[in-house]
Amino acid sequence: MSAAERETRIALAACYRLAAYYRMTDLIYTHITARVPGEEGRFLINPYGWRWEEITASSLVKIDVEGNKVDDSPERVNPAGFTIHSAIHRASHGAAWVMHTHTRAGITVCSMEAGLETRLNQISLQFHDRVSYHDYEGIALNLEERERIVASLGDNSVLLLRNHGLLTTGASAAEMFNNMFYLERACELQVAAQSTGQPLRRVSEEVARHVARQYAAANHEDGDLGLEWAAHLRTLKALDPGYKA
Repeated sequence: MSAAERETRIALAACYRLAAYYRMTDLIYTHITARVPGEEGRFLINPYGWRWEEITASSLVKIDVEGNKVDDSPERVNPAGFTIHSAIHRASHGAAWVMHTHTRAGITVCSMEAGLETRLNQISLQFHDRVSYHDYEGIALNLEERERIVASLGDNSVLLLRNHGLLTTGASAAEMFNNMFYLERACELQVAAQSTGQPLRRVSEEVARHVARQYAAANHEDGDLGLEWAAHLRTLKALDPGYKA
């Protein structure tokens, strides 16, 4: 195993543990994947049946874009996870990391005709003009759906799978996880605001685009994004550093 793959495994295991800590899991379902550095067409995925709290760097399974295991792991992988994630890994070299969740707030917003209200609050504004949508076609077992998933995502890093769940991508673990962390918060806040039954006040389109640009300027590895990821890792260190094993 190369040093780069080892570091990727540790970061991916961290994402699973953090997602569990922030209550973004669906028992043994949904996935977070990462492209293996230096190995074209191969990526790492969680072993099917494991709780995200149990994931470690060494437990992750290496597969190719056709769903074949390329290591000696005895574990299975979820075919639906392979379909969704391999679609994006095959098509977008920039999307080295992909995260998909089935959270209560996320599925609720994905089930709304209007989808995510990006002009509703400061957190949701970072996703203004950055969100794509993909219509539900059933449990993702049909490999032919991969092309349609890619077409739906386009150039965005955030995809709402209608009636299904949330998906984010990134060039790094930090970028992908940051996208999902705040997308989930935006969904939670939208559901909370709508549940009040009161009229909702939205910011103007002009302000929305301005704030989206501000977020884009701050969210890079040497800026807020890097600081946030370091803070997440300190949380894990305090909870249980065993994910690195």
